[in-house]
Amino acid sequence: MNIVNLGFQNISMKILYAVQGTGNGHLCRAIDIIPSLRKHAEVDVLVSGIQADIILPFEVKYRYHGLSFIFGKSGGVDLWRTFMSSTVRKFVKEVNSVPVDQYDLVINDFEPISAWACYFKEKPCIGLSHQIGAFDPASPKPEETDMLGKFIMKNYAPSTHSYGFHFKSYAPHIFTPVIRNSVRELDAVDNGHYTVYLPSYDDAHLLKHLSRFPDVKWEVYSKHNKKPFQLKNVTINPINSDAFVKSMASASGILCGAGFETPAEALYLQKKLLVIPMKNQYEQHLNAASLEEIGVPVIKSLKKKSELEIESWLNAKSKVMVDYPDCTDAIVEKILNNHKS
Repeated sequence: MNIVNLGFQNISMKILYAVQGTGNGHLCRAIDIIPSLRKHAEVDVLVSGIQADIILPFEVKYRYHGLSFIFGKSGGVDLWRTFMSSTVRKFVKEVNSVPVDQYDLVINDFEPISAWACYFKEKPCIGLSHQIGAFDPASPKPEETDMLGKFIMKNYAPSTHSYGFHFKSYAPHIFTPVIRNSVRELDAVDNGHYTVYLPSYDDAHLLKHLSRFPDVKWEVYSKHNKKPFQLKNVTINPINSDAFVKSMASASGILCGAGFETPAEALYLQKKLLVIPMKNQYEQHLNAASLEEIGVPVIKSLKKKSELEIESWLNAKSKVMVDYPDCTDAIVEKILNNHKS
């Protein structure tokens, strides 16, 4: 194999880094992981999925439709639209087209196309994702067991070696979150508003319930509207990564789904946090179990009966303190040293 000079050092290893494009968390993490990988190897990027709002600042060599969960409008995943957006024939065609055998190493962030390509071609696949950390036996689990959700998480993106991220390091192969440098560089202040990111609720639902707290200024970031507008004390903004991060950094608190990156960044910024796990999304219920364990309040849904819990959170002064050091380079080096052969 030819030696490739990428400006860091002489590089002989070739890596395929595959990223899930449903939601924004995987892509946010990739923004820091890809440059770290490129200090050691030539890296090609693969993205599959159709629900992300983040644009990677790198060339994406392979783009696929993949298997995307489609957000609903009343707090959950739209299982019917999710099923209809995917076909077995398209999935098999995409799996067969990925040239995983051309790479020395495949590193996979819960991305199904390359994972199954490795499985069928008997190619090692290094899983490096939050889902691995959340699903690990050492991590907290919700009281209610979602058998379908467990089956999907276990088989969605199979890997031969597993490394995970979670809100705590529950085991040696589970790391604390990768916090983007753009977030680490922010100065956190409190301008009195509350930032909201609940993509599985439509704007009408959010306006209905948030306006019941007239003394609170809500800044909502919505996947369901392309133009900003304001109604009473609620501002609806289209998704914009930079604006959203700045809103978080200057907020009194964050109300969001029980995803991973947004809660992790909110905790890093020392913001008061309240989460609502998405219905029909087992991963979010795993996250909610971990967040509850470290002291973050969780409510089941955005309904009238939840208003007392929201009001209690708004009046609370306490915050959950975490320690999320910048370990991205060390994590990458550990994985490459473990699998360099």
